[in-house]
Amino acid sequence: MTSHPAGPVDARGYGGTLQPGVRPALLVIDFVKAYTQSESPLYAGPATEDVRRSCEELLAVSRRAGIPILHTNLAYQDGGRDGGVFFRKVPALKVFERSARSPLGEFAQGVGPERGEVVITKQYASAFFGTTLAATLTALGVDTLLIAGMSTSGCVRATAVDAVQHGFIPLVVRDAVGDRANGPHEANLFDLQTKYAEVVTLERVRTYLAGLEKT
Repeated sequence: MTSHPAGPVDARGYGGTLQPGVRPALLVIDFVKAYTQSESPLYAGPATEDVRRSCEELLAVSRRAGIPILHTNLAYQDGGRDGGVFFRKVPALKVFERSARSPLGEFAQGVGPERGEVVITKQYASAFFGTTLAATLTALGVDTLLIAGMSTSGCVRATAVDAVQHGFIPLVVRDAVGDRANGPHEANLFDLQTKYAEVVTLERVRTYLAGLEKT
């Protein structure tokens, strides 16, 4: 499966290629209304709607292929003590306090979980940190992790790096990840492709999953 680089890769010791395995899962990271609603302090801008539609399409493709699908969201106790320094650094995370019951913590339209899909609630950037994600993927026999969601420079990047460190092949789906600005979005896709993951298009994912169905 050919990757989709975010930019030219310096060949001096970097830019190798990871070949996807045969037991993929899809992980949709934090695609909640906080990133799609303009009144939210975490709003990622109008381009987020294109990303949401691509993620909705990715979910449909993955469901048809019958691969495991997992979602993450965020939730904190009052005051964010379970969010530690991260919660103090990003005051906007207050919208995810459980007592606030804010609709911004709900999954965005079309990209929420269906029955049987795992939801992992996290407090930090990486979906692996302090959660059961690694154990769940291992129990499912997963070797390759398709990654979508928000945001590229934050939780997507942190999760992709932890995925490779846990021994899963990360495929970051370019069309289905987004950020508050294009600069950090592109810079982080470039860096992920260079050192930690394969950055792929939705069309590449279609081809990959279709190929697995034929084997």
